Amino acid sequence: MRAFLAATLMIVAPVGVTAMAQTPPPAAVTPSAPAQPTATIVAEPAAVFIAACDQDADGRTTRAELTACVTRSFARIDTANSGSIGYIGYADWALLWLGDRNALPSPFGVDTNQDNRITPDELQAEFGRLFDRYDVDRNGVVTRAEVLSIRSGLRPVETGKRGRRGAR
Repeated sequence: MRAFLAATLMIVAPVGVTAMAQTPPPAAVTPSAPAQPTATIVAEPAAVFIAACDQDADGRTTRAELTACVTRSFARIDTANSGSIGYIGYADWALLWLGDRNALPSPFGVDTNQDNRITPDELQAEFGRLFDRYDVDRNGVVTRAEVLSIRSGLRPVETGKRGRRGAR
């Protein structure tokens, strides 16, 4: 059928028109977007929280600033002033202050006496441990540089693929 149509066009159409009709239009050129570079510097949600507790904006968080900040953040969630929050309340706290309900530290790690309630003292103790971990030079303050982790060799996130890891 195509051969018949092509032969018919060649007979009916003038020579110049036939040549133009057989030449496909140029394809539109769309520049491809550059690939996003892989992240090399990351910060844990708890580290970002500690950095945000810097009250005097000097780029350094002291233990006193952290203690005051944890107290204020806890009071914001404990609206009933009961002195403790449940795991759902902690999830609300984590969403507000860490950016996600499932961000670490988890309520199971913070609730040291395992009574399914988190007190200000338990939250203070957990962030005290984290403060000590981030205070790399042990000078009693946590700087922005100390809360950052440099990670090399991270692979870019692949989108649009489904399946189990390693599946082809």
